[in-house]
Amino acid sequence: MPVTIRDIARVTRYSIGTVSRALKNQDGLTEKTRARIRSVAQELGYDLAKLRQGELRRITFLLHRQHDTSASSPFYLPVLHGAEEACRKRGIALSFVVLGPAEPVLDLVRVHQPDALLCAGFFEPELLGALRDTGKPLVLLDMRLPGFCSVNPDHALGGYLATRHLLQMGRKRVAMLCGSLAHHSIHERSRGFRRALFEARMLADPELEVQLPSVGDPAANVRQALDALLALPRRPDALFCYNDSTALAALQHALARGLKVPHDLAIVGFDDIGAAAAAIPPLSSVAIDKEALGALGVELLLEKHPAPDADRTLPVRLVVRESSNDD
Repeated sequence: MPVTIRDIARVTRYSIGTVSRALKNQDGLTEKTRARIRSVAQELGYDLAKLRQGELRRITFLLHRQHDTSASSPFYLPVLHGAEEACRKRGIALSFVVLGPAEPVLDLVRVHQPDALLCAGFFEPELLGALRDTGKPLVLLDMRLPGFCSVNPDHALGGYLATRHLLQMGRKRVAMLCGSLAHHSIHERSRGFRRALFEARMLADPELEVQLPSVGDPAANVRQALDALLALPRRPDALFCYNDSTALAALQHALARGLKVPHDLAIVGFDDIGAAAAAIPPLSSVAIDKEALGALGVELLLEKHPAPDADRTLPVRLVVRESSNDD
């Protein structure tokens, strides 16, 4: 016999109405009561998927504190704007919270009383687990993990297009500057980089793949990495950077060292932030429709019965500018 709300009420000794509100994540209950009821429901094998979700009235957009920087803001701010516009069209209130693993995550979320959550960028799996345990619908933006719904740009294709372009321009020594490969987006961009080399029948050279430190001054880290690459006996003639902030710092340092871009060093970034087109020379970059990324996250939250790990992929395109094109 299937487990019913009445069975859960009998075990927990709460009323049927209280159990129903807890399972539907409705207001008016303490988090302790809600957690107790959901825990018993899971132990008894209650099928949470059969609950009818009410209309979403409030969504909270969560950004990890490590992304709340001047380097990351040009990417995530348009994503937030896209989600905000999608919510406005549907009469949904959107709130914004910056958080990290050392903070009282559930307390911060509870203040906003959301019906659903959008998590943008990298989050520790433990932090996401705590958020999922609230029972609220949750969608990841620019990250992918098993068991979570997500929306992601086609990062691997972007890394492939950028690197293939540099190879088609006749470059023989293509280097890559990247961040931590623990980030889904960076890992996928690196995979695209290697795929392009493989298809061109070129061996990946470990000396040309530099992972930047996650601590310290980002611009200084880029300068140090580029100096190390240029000190190699066979220096690179092209550079693929995992984001535009890194590419712009590399471009500035290359010019300061007296290199001609793109003649001596062709450079391609990723994300196509506003500063890319304004750079001198203008920076080639892989463009992502960042507003569409946020909007698609809202659309996925509004789907009535998405698969537990539903994933949507956003197309990307390469924008070629003077930093990589010396024709």
